Amino acid sequence: MTRMLIALGQGWACPNKKSHIVTIMTPAEPRVITSETPANGDSKGASVLENAIAVLRSFTAEEPLLGVTEIAGRIGLHKSTVSRILATFEQEHLVERAPESRRFRLGLGMIALAGPLLAELEERRVAYPVLRELSERTGETSALMVWNGNESMCVEQIASRHQVKHLTPLGARYNEALSSSVQVFLAAEDADRVRKLLRSGSITLPGLDEEALEAYLIRLQDSVERGWAFNFGETSIEEVGVASAVFDHRGDIVASVLIPAPKFRVSQDTLASLGEACQDAARKITTRLGGRAPR
Repeated sequence: MTRMLIALGQGWACPNKKSHIVTIMTPAEPRVITSETPANGDSKGASVLENAIAVLRSFTAEEPLLGVTEIAGRIGLHKSTVSRILATFEQEHLVERAPESRRFRLGLGMIALAGPLLAELEERRVAYPVLRELSERTGETSALMVWNGNESMCVEQIASRHQVKHLTPLGARYNEALSSSVQVFLAAEDADRVRKLLRSGSITLPGLDEEALEAYLIRLQDSVERGWAFNFGETSIEEVGVASAVFDHRGDIVASVLIPAPKFRVSQDTLASLGEACQDAARKITTRLGGRAPR
């Protein structure tokens, strides 16, 4: 009997004859809201909106079904507050209840909200045929990532043809410094801003100290000179990722192409060919956007 295992933490388990295993990369956790009742009206209105956003961000590809108690515990709100927010979202079809468990999941109304943005995202439209070509060439999943200031976010994905694959779900967000797409975006940032993001914890780097920080900055510069960044089992022992930058007409980075793959299919010897294929795809998208790499 075929079954699917969704593994947390970017993990991966070897398949046996009875299993079909697909690994999903883990998005960033929703921000915890600690204050429900600010003193003035304007702050209260902002807090209500923040609470509502936190509820929506609780749902992930790994845990699409959540109950009121689970959400309340994750974001630090009272269950009655979460229940009221979910009731409003349900009326607007932003969430819906699973018939079998009565737990909540995101609803089709979310697609209606995101549709106009995705349709207007030129990078996504231009990248799609290039990503398809890249996946056919490499046999691995390809994805287009954008930067929101402290996270890398997936806006398009072409899944690998292999049974065992790594996926980057649409909307998935990553803030690990060693993730290849995060490296690409941080390499375009000022060094002082990179230090600030790492020291604040907005971007996570294991074993962070001043020596590790400076070594990381050197790594970012090396990735710029190489033309692509890599993550060889550093965020997950069973995952490899390579990423390369996409530029606009000003030479500013606007996206990155990402190839996530199971580590057992990528050796140190073949890593470079995967990185070069990723870089080639990023260059094609840059050209189609009328962009240019910075000098």
